[in-house]
Amino acid sequence: MQRLTNKRILLGITGGIAAYKSAELTRAYKAAGADVRVVMTPAAREFITPLTLQALSGNPVHTALLDPEAEAGMGHIELAKWADLIVVAPASADFIARLESGMANDLLSTLCLASDAPLCLAPAMNQAMWRSTATQGNVFQLLQNKVTFWGPDSGEQACGDVGPGRMLEPNAIAELSATMFDKQLLSGKIVHITAGPTREPIDPVRYISNHSSGKMGYALAQAAQEAGANVKLISGPVNLECPDRVSRIKVESAEQMLAAVLDDIANCDIFIGCAAVADYRPAVIENNKMKKGSSDTLSLALVKNPDIIATVGQLPDKPFTLGFAAETQNVVEYARTKLASKNLDMIAANDVSNSDIGFNSDENALTLISQNSELKLAQTSKTKLAQQLIEHIAEQLTSA
Repeated sequence: MQRLTNKRILLGITGGIAAYKSAELTRAYKAAGADVRVVMTPAAREFITPLTLQALSGNPVHTALLDPEAEAGMGHIELAKWADLIVVAPASADFIARLESGMANDLLSTLCLASDAPLCLAPAMNQAMWRSTATQGNVFQLLQNKVTFWGPDSGEQACGDVGPGRMLEPNAIAELSATMFDKQLLSGKIVHITAGPTREPIDPVRYISNHSSGKMGYALAQAAQEAGANVKLISGPVNLECPDRVSRIKVESAEQMLAAVLDDIANCDIFIGCAAVADYRPAVIENNKMKKGSSDTLSLALVKNPDIIATVGQLPDKPFTLGFAAETQNVVEYARTKLASKNLDMIAANDVSNSDIGFNSDENALTLISQNSELKLAQTSKTKLAQQLIEHIAEQLTSA
């Protein structure tokens, strides 16, 4: 279940005797490295206390639709954006019916409607309720709407009946949750990704750089690895852990990054240039620390750095090449110009003047542009955006 590491799982609990299993499910998620937030319906609190789930998850348990402590009182929207995966376990017949009809009369049903994260239900109810025409009709409609059902299992129930309706065991649900992040869209592909800033030295203690955190590039490396690719991450200086099973090469300057990029580029299937490479570097690097002079000004002569993404784009047998365009104005227009001039297959443009999605933020919003298409990817976590980008790249490779 390694694929659950650092994943954001929203666990919904509805009313039913199987709610006691949700405590063990929370433990399983945490043991696999996931970040878990629990949402309980009023009926669920009759079977298990929020305090139990809070202790196990390490996070406050959410129960109120309108939370006065949340920003603007819109806790359901924050949670909906936060989740990478929503799992409702147990999912009662009542909740399934309300979800199918589109009701939003509690926090859990509301965020299921408001989130674009995958939704998985683990039903738990009396065997007659599960077999009923109404429940089966609701399940059929939800399946048509891409809701995933895990179970139910069959066996002896708390009421004494025997038949289908038991919630799957927590470990089985945790293992199924891990498969939601294992699409293998890029199985066998070799992907090279640049991330973070570059540092261009002025003297032994000073350098020119920028505010890039590397979060988007690292999220892409993780998403590509989870899609089955063999990933090489060429990273400038950042304070991020290397994603599991990703090969990282650390560099400092633009010239070092270019050398690392061109090394073995012939075997690369997909190149993603996500690094914020400094456009210029000092023409002369002082051997010793520069001393403060009497003048109030200091002039530095700068020379252009190599354009890494354009260099890859102009290779005679280039890989599929995706660039990034971080702009503060005329975002789409400038991105289209770069797409053509650098001979890219696709470019992802974002507005870094917006502090909510600029450098160092945990969220982003992109406009994905190719020669004949333009697609807006709404603001969400960089983890989710990375997954969406990998899916679009896989689609482009399949249709090519």
